[in-house]
Amino acid sequence: MKKLVKRKGLPEWGELLLVTVQRITPYAAWCKLEEYPSIEGMIHVSEVSGKWVHDIREFVKLNKQYVAKVVKIDYQKNFVNLSLKRVNRMDEKQKMNFFRREQRAEKMLEQAGKLLGKTLDQSYEEVGFLLQEKFGEISVAFETARKSKDELIKEGVPEQWASVLTKIAEESFQEKEIVIKVDLELKSLVPDGVEKIKELLVELNKKTGASVKYISAPKYRVELQGKDPKQTEKKLVEVLESMIKQIKQFEGEGSYKLVK
Repeated sequence: MKKLVKRKGLPEWGELLLVTVQRITPYAAWCKLEEYPSIEGMIHVSEVSGKWVHDIREFVKLNKQYVAKVVKIDYQKNFVNLSLKRVNRMDEKQKMNFFRREQRAEKMLEQAGKLLGKTLDQSYEEVGFLLQEKFGEISVAFETARKSKDELIKEGVPEQWASVLTKIAEESFQEKEIVIKVDLELKSLVPDGVEKIKELLVELNKKTGASVKYISAPKYRVELQGKDPKQTEKKLVEVLESMIKQIKQFEGEGSYKLVK
């Protein structure tokens, strides 16, 4: 697994960290902190599990990564004590979600740096650590950049950097279009029922922009593209409900089913 983005200084008490076990003794596991490469951490045997630990190696494995919680900090020695037993499943899930967000954000920072002829380390020094300080997460900074370059500048980000960060954010967060598919059935017993159905389908297209494909009487496939799944589905369903009511006026009936 690729290491998480770098952070300056020491972690905070209670902070969740991604750590890699590098050395194991009978009474402790010594770890590298992925976000703080210059800091070492230690998980004492008493903090490995809530169960009785006969052999620490049954609970921690060499070179394996874990989510651990900071329980003590030695500021003089740049050293932290960690706990595994104080991390619950929700903590672990939240940390791994954070990991994935920041991993993607680091790649975006790297792309932005390349546009300015900077290495990833230089990008961190010039703007990455500042983004962490001001926004908490680099991913949050990119979300902000996508909405407003000026917000970055207000927080002290140099305009040159703000421009490229915004450019990368806009390219990376482009909304992908989804397709809502519906199986539709329409019947009418009036003499000109076929024409009435055609008129309703044309009206459906005009109001929503949906495409309609004839399958076999009385079945049709309706497809509507959009960027917001909920709004796209709501828009289509509203018109379909209206169609079902209208077809009844022509001695007919109708139904539809969303295709997942």
